[in-house]
Amino acid sequence: MWSLLRDRRLAGFKFRRQQIIGRFIVDFVCYRRKLIIELDGGQHFEDKKYDDKRTHFLELQGYRVMRFWNVDLKGDAEKILIKIYRKLMEDR
Repeated sequence: MWSLLRDRRLAGFKFRRQQIIGRFIVDFVCYRRKLIIELDGGQHFEDKKYDDKRTHFLELQGYRVMRFWNVDLKGDAEKILIKIYRKLMEDR
């Protein structure tokens, strides 16, 4: 995912990776649009309650959180990038 988002590769939006927000580390964030992208592996099946609590906290801070499965990224990265682009273009 980082190779697709870095260096303003997605419509000129700047993303940072592994950023601390509150007491959490997020995978990728676009501060300008307050959008967080999370990539989840199999361990997130067991940690759903934790992920929900984390997402709730981030949303209270004004962020929008998008979650994708690692396997989906490998299967169709273009589809995921389109979803992220659409979310970035939404009015805030």
